[in-house]
Amino acid sequence: MRSVGTVLALVVLATVVATFARRWRIPAPSLLVVAGLAVALLPGTPAIQVSPEIIGLVVLPPLLYASAEGMPWRELRAVWKPVGVLAVGLVLASAAAVAAVAAVVTPLSWQMALVLGAVLASTDPVAVTALGRRLALPPRIQVLVQAESLFNDATSLVLVRVAAGIAVASAAADWGSAGGEFLLLAGGGTVIGAAVAVVIALIRRRTEDPVLETVIALVTPYAAYLLAEIAHTSGVTSCVVAGVVLGGHGDRLTDARIRLQLHAVYGTVVFLLESVVFSLIGLALPSQVEALADRDRYWPLYALAVAGTLVAVRLLWLAPLSAVVQRKGGAGKVNWRVPAVLTWAGTRGVMPLAAALSIPEIMKDGSPLAGRPLVLVLTTSVVVVTLVGQGFTLAPVVRASGIALEPAHTAREEAAARSRLAHVGLARLEELAELEVVPDVVLDRLRRGLTARLEDARDRLTDSAGDGADGTSTDSADRVYRQLRRDLIVVETGELQHLYDTHAISDVTRRRLQRALDLEEARLTDA
Repeated sequence: MRSVGTVLALVVLATVVATFARRWRIPAPSLLVVAGLAVALLPGTPAIQVSPEIIGLVVLPPLLYASAEGMPWRELRAVWKPVGVLAVGLVLASAAAVAAVAAVVTPLSWQMALVLGAVLASTDPVAVTALGRRLALPPRIQVLVQAESLFNDATSLVLVRVAAGIAVASAAADWGSAGGEFLLLAGGGTVIGAAVAVVIALIRRRTEDPVLETVIALVTPYAAYLLAEIAHTSGVTSCVVAGVVLGGHGDRLTDARIRLQLHAVYGTVVFLLESVVFSLIGLALPSQVEALADRDRYWPLYALAVAGTLVAVRLLWLAPLSAVVQRKGGAGKVNWRVPAVLTWAGTRGVMPLAAALSIPEIMKDGSPLAGRPLVLVLTTSVVVVTLVGQGFTLAPVVRASGIALEPAHTAREEAAARSRLAHVGLARLEELAELEVVPDVVLDRLRRGLTARLEDARDRLTDSAGDGADGTSTDSADRVYRQLRRDLIVVETGELQHLYDTHAISDVTRRRLQRALDLEEARLTDA
């Protein structure tokens, strides 16, 4: 009962803090970490021990899947080359640099320093996605940061397994087998994730029950993750691939009502899990510090040195890469603000914590693994430093860089798209009018609604769609109106996809307008 009470109290705390974070327009992950740390330091607060099974099996799959599902295919195809360079090259460089610094400035052996470097080498998709929601970054930069954080975990986890094996066995590194293990983890996870996505897509195409659809959507990330882990491949990669594949075709698998329900349910699940997990990071640090030996009392300085190393290596790696990409793109002058923003957006979060918790506690000879408590403390400390330091300052850095999209730009794009959809609807309506098969009262009602949206394209579609008739409509006319409006929504949905495919609008605008169309269609169906 005490454990249940602790979990409920944690959920309440996390929900309250996250709610205030949204109201105050500050990064929820950063505030949650601070709140968790503050509560953990209060007298009488029980020590919180974070289980690797809870993080790895319960929390990570849905959060990874949600991050991957929201990634647009178009932008992902445009940045896959730099993402590949960052997901492998930068991870290896970061791990080597952190290992070197840790071996010099901390009491860790070189084996455990290598473990620490491998644990902290990758950015965190959960933290990056949560922080990125508040920023108006250009689509390609936003996708680059998110895709890097999603796909670099396979490299990092392979390094963690190899480094932990070296530390536990006190053996030399076998980098040849490490390369084969990386191919097995990443390749196997990719195949299993794609297979799960295909199977789930076939099932969802034949399902019309909203409750069953919701259950399938909630089970999908766990199925992808567990099947890959059972096959001894990367559950993280499998979950990410399944999310990317299904996310690119999600609008074609279900109808408007089910999409709206899935959006609401998954939004609630992600909100609760993110709130709890970021609070746990702050809550777990004090109890981890208590387990340290006296020789590790300078851990705050060690953590700052490691965090500074990660930022420096990231900047040194991204600056020349950004210059090359910009030169190939025909830029006359290299913009150094882009690598600065990309560097500061590389926060650590849940994944490094889960990787650190998975490190074995005992060596092969049965003795305790020396240095593990310090690795845990440094990992959690660096996560706290990046989430708080970079998280609170990321928005000002983006604003100062001048690369963020202005609100007026997004508003113009959305207004233009709404206007285009209304034009398409009116054109289809005139075709129906020429056939003289639709009552005039229905045509006039639809025409007034579409005309109103043309005059004020920034209003929501549902604000004008339900304008009443002039009193001459009957129940039959209402049924005809709803059916024709649903037909027009199908036409507008096709035009919306065409606007996106031809690069006329961004994925954010497409999703926002698709949701507006879904809301209207659901209301017409329920009427």
